[in-house]
Amino acid sequence: MTRRDTAARPVARREALAIPMSLYAALFVGVSLMYIIGLSLLTRGAGFVATPPVTFDNFAKIASPLYLRSLLLSLRLAGMTALFCLAIGYPFAYFMAKARPKARTWILLLVIVPFWTNALIRIYGWKILLSASGPINQALMGLGLVQRPLKLLYTDFAVLVGMVYAMIPFMVLPVYSAAERLDWSVVEAARDLGASPMKAFFTVVVPMTLPGILAGLVLTFIPSIGLFFLSDLLGGSNTMLWGNMVHNELLKSRDLPFAAALSVVLLALTGLVILLYRRKGGSAETMVF
Repeated sequence: MTRRDTAARPVARREALAIPMSLYAALFVGVSLMYIIGLSLLTRGAGFVATPPVTFDNFAKIASPLYLRSLLLSLRLAGMTALFCLAIGYPFAYFMAKARPKARTWILLLVIVPFWTNALIRIYGWKILLSASGPINQALMGLGLVQRPLKLLYTDFAVLVGMVYAMIPFMVLPVYSAAERLDWSVVEAARDLGASPMKAFFTVVVPMTLPGILAGLVLTFIPSIGLFFLSDLLGGSNTMLWGNMVHNELLKSRDLPFAAALSVVLLALTGLVILLYRRKGGSAETMVF
């Protein structure tokens, strides 16, 4: 057996193992995407059906001010969510990676524990906290900081708080994964060469953990655009995100083609964000921690 045949064996084995996953992706992802795209080009029929002729009117309808405002609001809140998650999650993940192994295990467990509870229950907790008679307003009035309850619930601020709370583990975990693999001897070398702690952090630590930062930004930004249940509970009718539009057109208006067109736009935005992520050097391995 030649050396070339020996080297080709692992490659052939990996390709064979990838066949089931490729078939799964083609059947349950590719076919579903093609169905949604095809549905978006049809016309709304009587009832909960879609019929020919093929038309682009559904996409032209999206250009109306109502849907453009919803899209811009969704992008703005998703962007702010990603940035706040980065500002809070990066220091947390960095110091978690520097903690002792036993303490690190307990801290990591505290990050994962919220996933054991249904997201709706946790968001209802924030609804109680932010209500006019909730603990936050009661504490502010008790301290004399305000004379009447603040309007915290059913605002963009409440939606942003809920999104940051729901998404922050998706920032902490990839950043922690990148920081845990950090070569601390390089940081020590920068300090020995005269760099201050702050300069060593921004010139060595941040670039070396950049893959985790990029993965965290993607994992927090993309889901935030479509969290319709969260904006329903904390924003009410005052906050209509893109996910709410899809939900309303599908279940209330029963306009399948237009709901599919809205979904196609969301899929295109998702693909664009992932493309930018990959162009900046991100990898699929980092996104799965």
